[in-house]
Amino acid sequence: MDFAPFPPAGVSLREENARLVTRGTRRYLRAAGFSILTELPLPGGRRADLVALAPDGVIRIVEVKSSLADFRADHKWMDYRIHCDRFYFAVPGDLEPDVFPADAGLIVADGHGALLLREAPVHRLAPASRRAMLLRFAGAAAERLYLASHRDER
Repeated sequence: MDFAPFPPAGVSLREENARLVTRGTRRYLRAAGFSILTELPLPGGRRADLVALAPDGVIRIVEVKSSLADFRADHKWMDYRIHCDRFYFAVPGDLEPDVFPADAGLIVADGHGALLLREAPVHRLAPASRRAMLLRFAGAAAERLYLASHRDER
């Protein structure tokens, strides 16, 4: 796994591990054909680390955990399940897989790529919830594309 012992100046080891896990997970999902957004705001004020939209419309949310302490300190991930068909954790390779709930998928990642260790069970979204999430995803993607091509308007 690609985890530097010394992160860049001003960046904590936790932040660097999260960045690398996010990068590898995004690469993995993109190679698998998903459209991905990071830090997507959800109804209720939460923000999903990664939301992946499959070509068939299945919505996956991936919660990035940089360490065991990060996982144990954060219980808001339980709120994400109502906004996706499948829910996953993405973690660095040095974490024990058995620590993570069996009813969530598990992805192990580093800065170069990722490996799916456990597939997430399917919890089909209700049609109204799916529509709301698809509109949220599309709106955020369009806004980010606009801002990327109009940097002078930020």
